[in-house]
Amino acid sequence: ISICQDLPNIEVITFSVNGISDLEPLNQCQNLSELYLRKNNITSLNELFYLKNLPRLRVLWLSENPCCGSDPHRYRMTVLRNLPSLQKLDNQAVTEEELSQALVDGEEITAPPARRSVENGCPESTQSSAAESTTETASELLNFSLEETNKIREELGMKPVPRDKFSSFSPRETDCKRKTRNNVLNAILLLMKELDAEGLEIIQQAVGRRLQAFQKKELQEE
Repeated sequence: ISICQDLPNIEVITFSVNGISDLEPLNQCQNLSELYLRKNNITSLNELFYLKNLPRLRVLWLSENPCCGSDPHRYRMTVLRNLPSLQKLDNQAVTEEELSQALVDGEEITAPPARRSVENGCPESTQSSAAESTTETASELLNFSLEETNKIREELGMKPVPRDKFSSFSPRETDCKRKTRNNVLNAILLLMKELDAEGLEIIQQAVGRRLQAFQKKELQEE
């Protein structure tokens, strides 16, 4: 998600089921209008602090994160109190009555969350994230990542990735490495939206050279 710091003009971000716990990289995305983050490891609603200054944010999907807690009313009211410009939260339209009620029942967030320590680039495990991860099997994670990736590829006019090709990305990788690889793939596809024809041609040439190098290496190993 850190790649978003270099995408100030991006308008739609889809990072569902990616083990994301930190929303700070999004605070520079001033044109962001839609943000999809369901089924991640966001443990604190204080992460909303980084979204409060995004003037165009209208759609947020944050459900099935540990920060939602056991009280759905308090969760929704807190989100709407801090992000009153939302038109849709968790695929449900926001009403004027809810926005008014949020001023009473919601909690005002005035500071960012305290950070947990990290090791080898992966957030330290917590009870909440561990409990959340057990609800998502490896197969479900793969299917959802494939669906999300192919949706982006379709928007870019690219052919979808076959499931057998996609699964070869991470059969023996650790969970952290798999999520990192999927994040990189999604980030590259999102970055391509920012390029013109000349930029895409440069990418195509670079990818061609990279593939040739891999093919040459495979032949040498055989």
